Amino acid sequence: MIIVSVYVSVKQQMTEEFIRATKENAKNSINEPGIIRFDFIRQADSPSDFLLLEVYKNEDAISRHKQTAHYNKWKNTVEDMMSVPRKSIKYTNIFPDEVNW
Repeated sequence: MIIVSVYVSVKQQMTEEFIRATKENAKNSINEPGIIRFDFIRQADSPSDFLLLEVYKNEDAISRHKQTAHYNKWKNTVEDMMSVPRKSIKYTNIFPDEVNW
């Protein structure tokens, strides 16, 4: 299991458009067989900052996700909305065990 945190800072005037595009991507992503979880959250004290928390079964699932039409549409749509390039960090699970995700 691989957990990916994607940090995104959006231009203030673009936040609602970013939310719409990202919700569409998230709704499609959770239907992929290799994705265990796909959360989209907003920073409480900075409404232009967001976190995508993506949980994949393995590296192949990440590769397949990046080849989907909905991911590529999202990537191309939101790229100019970001105030800085997005940053992602990969993690491995410790607790709870994978069965309880």
